Amino acid sequence: MGPSRSPAVAKLGAFFAMIVVGVLGDSTGKENSYFISWEDLQVDQRREGMHSRDESGFNWTAGRVIVVDRDGSGDSVTVQGAVDMVPQNNTERVKILILPGIYREKVHVPKNKPYISFIGDNNRTSETVITWNNKASDKDSSGCELGTYRSASVTVESDYFCATGVTFENTVVAEPGGYGMQAVALRLSGDKAMLYRTRVLGTQDTLLDESGSHYFYQCHIQGSVDFIFGRSKSLYEDCVLHSTATRAGAIAAHHRDSPYEDTGFSFVNCIINGTGSIFLGRAWGNYSTAVYSYCYFDNIITPAGWSDWNRPYRQK
Repeated sequence: MGPSRSPAVAKLGAFFAMIVVGVLGDSTGKENSYFISWEDLQVDQRREGMHSRDESGFNWTAGRVIVVDRDGSGDSVTVQGAVDMVPQNNTERVKILILPGIYREKVHVPKNKPYISFIGDNNRTSETVITWNNKASDKDSSGCELGTYRSASVTVESDYFCATGVTFENTVVAEPGGYGMQAVALRLSGDKAMLYRTRVLGTQDTLLDESGSHYFYQCHIQGSVDFIFGRSKSLYEDCVLHSTATRAGAIAAHHRDSPYEDTGFSFVNCIINGTGSIFLGRAWGNYSTAVYSYCYFDNIITPAGWSDWNRPYRQK
């Protein structure tokens, strides 16, 4: 059976109107720095002298671009090294240009470093990869389990983060029903992030859309169980949600415990494909909310549609 198109809105819990305020704008200049523009996702790679550093240290006159190149010809050989160059409490957009390569590292963008863009080549997204392989049951240096949140390959805690042309990956292959197999590729816990033409790859708990309001446009998100989860208010538009489940699985697990929380996931004009027999969503909270509008579905959606997480009262 080929893809089907449903003009109706499928939902779990109360219907909500998704409004992402201040994520996209046409504004330019410092006075409008609280808006993300398309300029924040672009770097002119043709210009000479892409290096942002000189003998005296960081050179902000170079267009606030930091170049990451594994071969050592940029400003940093690691993505984390580039993030570390950004001043704390930064108030201007800083673009981190990541040249093609496999960057095997955990990356942390702290809360006090907003307005950072990760920029790769939109035509070579699969060739610019930030990857790691932690899972929830792995232990840190003190012997404590990492847990789901700390398993993330890339964690972004700051506001107004942008990414394009980059793949975020966690290479753990989750065993169905296995203990501590949650393995996050990307965790977003700031506010007002925008991702455009990025890939987020994993199996169980791939994308932790933890909090805030975010916009995902023309992204590819892949996993098997709850591979988009969190308590945020986010819009996914023209995205591909690809299931790799071998048996049962689920796309979204939204967490909303109160009818007064202004949160939920909205999927608009997305393609849902892949393998397995998957739920559109699982009710992680009493008022979990996920909306699919004008989406295309392969014949992989379980007839039940939704899972109440073995709590029948969440059907109401």
